[in-house]
Amino acid sequence: MMNIKEAASRLGISARTIRFYEEKGLILPAKQSSNGYRTYTENDIWRLQTIAALREIGMSLQDITHAIGEIDQGNQQRLEEYLELQQAVMYAQWIELKRMMDTTQRMIDLNRQDGPLDVSHLHDLADSARRLREARQNWHDRWNYDTQAAIHDQRVQAEGRGSTGQPHSEDRHRSDNASPASHEHGVTHSYQDTDTSAPSDSNDAVQPYFYLYHNYDEGLEQIVHWISPAPGEKGLDIGTGTGNLAGKLLQNGADMTAIDQSREMLRRCRTKYPEMHVKLGNFLALPFTDHSFDFVVSSFAFHHLSSDQQLLALQEMQRVLTSRGRIGLTDLMFIDAAHREAYVREAELSRHEEQLLALRERHFPLLGELCDWLEQQGYVTKHVRHNELLHTLLAVPLR
Repeated sequence: MMNIKEAASRLGISARTIRFYEEKGLILPAKQSSNGYRTYTENDIWRLQTIAALREIGMSLQDITHAIGEIDQGNQQRLEEYLELQQAVMYAQWIELKRMMDTTQRMIDLNRQDGPLDVSHLHDLADSARRLREARQNWHDRWNYDTQAAIHDQRVQAEGRGSTGQPHSEDRHRSDNASPASHEHGVTHSYQDTDTSAPSDSNDAVQPYFYLYHNYDEGLEQIVHWISPAPGEKGLDIGTGTGNLAGKLLQNGADMTAIDQSREMLRRCRTKYPEMHVKLGNFLALPFTDHSFDFVVSSFAFHHLSSDQQLLALQEMQRVLTSRGRIGLTDLMFIDAAHREAYVREAELSRHEEQLLALRERHFPLLGELCDWLEQQGYVTKHVRHNELLHTLLAVPLR
């Protein structure tokens, strides 16, 4: 037993801090019946040390209250989730600080250029930095995937069976006819081997129903086929959901890490694949150090980001990849702006509310723009088209 001064001295914190934690209900020391003075047991000291440690990493008092509660109940998994969430916050802050340092250096470089300084360049650089900062901060899960976790696997399999035909291969640099096994049950129409640069072709007609997960297994198998992980290669699956893509790569010998912003999705992923590394996180602030992975993949998740956020996500993928690291995406994408305009126009004319809702809520990227950006960064790209919107894209660095 010790009094508050002795406890404060042992812990290296002030008595005032201990009283503050008591006021917040984080610790409830016993009081002496004779004088009402607080006494602190070894368990109280341990609890205060834990609180101080969580505060040291920047955790809020509200989260500390929840974390302490999980510790009291012996729930290690929930405690780990709180710690991972705090780690994700710290990575986001570090990435933002790194971006500010890079922007400042670019301003210094502009100022050192010969000739008179054009201050408008500084303004443009600052505006660009502000826009990207806002893009990083403004993402939120409007779909509440925690509530969808219980039925996610049934949903993707039910919708995935509604295949829309054979994959349509497009290789921007070299021919690659390899494709996953096609699924022909429930075919609404087939794609012919035509030039997809003409999105107004009848093969691009809007379908009566909008299924997010058409050709689901086919898209996942295509990524696995193209990534072809060597045994022990380190891979990252972003927006993993219940781990379906990461699980396929794990079974092919990869050392897989899976991240998602949904706790419930990750809990189901852990149950399905207990040997997989699973963490809370999202596209815009990957909670890993630079050059941590040999490949990064994602399926049916990239379209949740706005166009500015998609650029940030690609930059984050680059950051965590090794110099030979490759990127694999399977997602709903428009071929180009003309394809998007034709799709929107047809949906409006046909009053297909499901398509229109999907277009309002999601940001299907332009495949051509993705390939152009990746190629500017030194990648060679190839892609295959599974149905009207679903594509799988592979990017491999030239160096």
